[in-house]
Amino acid sequence: MTTKDQNPLFLEIAGYRPGDLLTVVAVTVAALACVYVPVLNESFLRILLGVTMVLFIPGYALIAALFPARGDLDGIERVALSFGLSIAVSPLIGFALNYTPWGIRLDPILVSLTLFTLAMTLIAWYRRLLLPADERFAVPAREMIGGAWAELYDPAASRLDRGLSVLLVVSIVTALATTVYVVAVPKEGEHFTEFYILGPGGKAADYPTDFPAGSTQTLIVGVGNHEHREVPYTVEVLAMNRTFDPVTNTSTIHATVPLDRFAITVPHNETEEVIWNFSVSSPEYNRIEFLLFNETVPGEGVTEQDRINASYRDLHLWVRVR
Repeated sequence: MTTKDQNPLFLEIAGYRPGDLLTVVAVTVAALACVYVPVLNESFLRILLGVTMVLFIPGYALIAALFPARGDLDGIERVALSFGLSIAVSPLIGFALNYTPWGIRLDPILVSLTLFTLAMTLIAWYRRLLLPADERFAVPAREMIGGAWAELYDPAASRLDRGLSVLLVVSIVTALATTVYVVAVPKEGEHFTEFYILGPGGKAADYPTDFPAGSTQTLIVGVGNHEHREVPYTVEVLAMNRTFDPVTNTSTIHATVPLDRFAITVPHNETEEVIWNFSVSSPEYNRIEFLLFNETVPGEGVTEQDRINASYRDLHLWVRVR
C-alpha cells in the first residue's frame, strides 16, 4: 500500500518550487508591505516595488499562465509581453473598479492586482505540473550567470573584447541605477491647491441657488493639497449683495455678512471634503463668496474686495434668496 509520502505525484507536487513564480509572489508580498508597513512606506522601496507591481508582475504572471511550456516563447518575448500585458491589465482592472462600490482607490486597486497576480501564478504552477519536467518553463538563472561570467572572463577573448563586455555591464548597471534614482527621487512638480464646491450629491451640479431665507442648505467644500508640504488652510464664507454695471464693466459690493469660518489641515497630495450647512437670513444677499487662505489670514480691517484679493483661492455662487 502506497502512503501519501510515497506517492510519486504527491512528491512531485510538493517538491516543485518554480523560482520565477516564487519570486512573483515574494515581490507581490513585498509591495504590499511597502504600502502598509509604516517604516517601509516612506522609503524608495515603495516606489520601486510599486512600479514593478503595476508595470511588470501582473503581465508576467499572466504570460506564465498562458504559456507554461519552455518552447512556447523565448526569454525576450516573455519579458516584452510581460510589460505590454501589465500596461493593459492594470488600467482594465481600474476601469472595472470604477463601476463597483469601491471605486478607483489605493486599497481596491492593490487588492485586485494582488488577487489577479496570485490567481495567475497558481494557474501557471498547475499548468506546468501537467507538463513533463523537461518541458516546463524555468528561468535559467544559473546558466545566464555562468554564461555572463564566462563572457567577461573568457581566457580566449582579447583584451578589447573583455573591456567592451565590462563597459556594457557598467552601462547597464548605470542605466538601472539612474532609473531607480529617477523613480525614487522624482522631480518636484508644480505647487498648487485645488479649491472647489460640490452640490449635496457630491457632484458639480444641483447647487442650492434658489431657496427661502433662513432655510438650511448644504454644499461640499473641497481642498486638495499639492503644495509638497502639509498646509493649515482657513476657509471663510461670506454672503454678499453685489451688483454689476455693464456700462462701466464694474461690480459693486453693497453689503457683506460673514456666514462661517473654519480651519482645515491637509497633508500633501491629499484632498479633504467638508459637508457644509448654511443659511442666508435676508433676501438682500445674492452671492456667496468662498475664500481660502493658506497659513496667513489677514486682519479684520481687510474687508470686501480687498479681502477677496488677499485670499489664496476664491470661489463664488450666485443665489436667489426669497
